[in-house]
Amino acid sequence: MNKTSRAHLYLIVSGLLFGANYWIAKGLMPDFMQPAQIIFVRCLSAVALFWLVSTMTLREKISRRDHLLLALGGLTGISVNQTFFFSGLSLTSPVDAALLHSGSPVVVLLFSALLAREKINLPKIAGILMGAAGAVALVLQASMAESNSGNQLLGNTLIVLNIISYSLYLVIIKPLMSRYTAITIMKWVFLYGFLFIIPYSLNTVNSIPFEKFTGFAWFSLTYIVLGTTFLTYLMTSYSLRYVSAGTAGYYIYLQPVIAAFIGVVLFREALTIIKILAAALVFAGVFLVNRNAGLKKVPERNE
Repeated sequence: MNKTSRAHLYLIVSGLLFGANYWIAKGLMPDFMQPAQIIFVRCLSAVALFWLVSTMTLREKISRRDHLLLALGGLTGISVNQTFFFSGLSLTSPVDAALLHSGSPVVVLLFSALLAREKINLPKIAGILMGAAGAVALVLQASMAESNSGNQLLGNTLIVLNIISYSLYLVIIKPLMSRYTAITIMKWVFLYGFLFIIPYSLNTVNSIPFEKFTGFAWFSLTYIVLGTTFLTYLMTSYSLRYVSAGTAGYYIYLQPVIAAFIGVVLFREALTIIKILAAALVFAGVFLVNRNAGLKKVPERNE
């Protein structure tokens, strides 16, 4: 398997992990943890893991200008992104959050065109529209069965801000992929991101009721730390060296597919023809975008 194919595989795995995260993270709130508490534990654990792994790899010297980009990446991709995601998810439903995230690739492509001057061709636009239609149709049917509770409008607004922030992060961090390894980038991005969230979350840590945690709660927290933090960010960073930010963002369409699948399997939602056709549209769109990427990739480098 060449490095570009491996990058796409990593993005698929990341999409699967993130898709399940809607339900798993939602299960922690509010009975076991609040959003600020999850973010603090998640970021602190990620910092420890990435810096531990970095001791086993080659140390790389980072320029002052690149430290500014890493700090901006930590702000957009870690602190702001995660704060808005968990706060929004605590107020809205997993399917609504998945529905909103289906528009994320469009935001990534917009930032890519405006900031990175990446070329967007017609086949890629067609693939995006096809995937968007499938993702929206898939989760829209599921969302009709969800009961509205809490401040749904505020929750959905926070999810939109989460999407904008993470999309900007993908574009900001992309140029660094050709200069540093994924581990080097992640250890600094999470360190800066953790520093940014300390004022928001530090005073909530003492009230985490660890003594009341069930087996599911421990599994959920471990999944969030290892699955959707350490592994997904690492795989996404690696992938950004060999595919465009727009292509990486497109794999977000896998998330509503997985979210709907979990709803069918675990929450007995009906598996309808509409859901099957919508999922087919998503994957057909992925094929069309990757076959006609039309975007400049970062040259491969030995690792």
